[in-house]
Amino acid sequence: MRSTKLFAFDVDGVLTDGTLEYGPQGACQRFNARDGAGIMSLIRSGTPVALISFRDLESTRRRARDIGIRHLFLGCRDKRSALESLCTHLGIEPSEALFMGDDGLDIPALELAGISACPSDAHPSVRSVCRIVTTLPGGGGAVREVIDMFMEGRLR
Repeated sequence: MRSTKLFAFDVDGVLTDGTLEYGPQGACQRFNARDGAGIMSLIRSGTPVALISFRDLESTRRRARDIGIRHLFLGCRDKRSALESLCTHLGIEPSEALFMGDDGLDIPALELAGISACPSDAHPSVRSVCRIVTTLPGGGGAVREVIDMFMEGRLR
């Protein structure tokens, strides 16, 4: 039986490589297709997925819509509180959640979650508190790597 009942991800530096491009339409981000496919497989399996991000960008909202993510906490400065609130809403314990982040603002949520994960290129302060450090970088398949661990039963 899988004990991880929620996957929550930071966006910049986790689902993207952290690069923001600014143009006439504002900021835009690049997302990894394999990460998206992994997230869709989680959602199809009945596992809730959330995005918890400091920035509130239309490109993030569009990506979430495109792959079916319903739980969005964008423009969020207190990611730990957002994760706690979502767990309460879903009727699960924080120990049953996975949170994946890459920078200092993510540490309180990483410390709350039952499973903490980060991409290989996360800030050293984040890597030091995470149970899982992927072999792949943010925006380069790190999210899919963690999802595959879960789907293959290597992550509880």
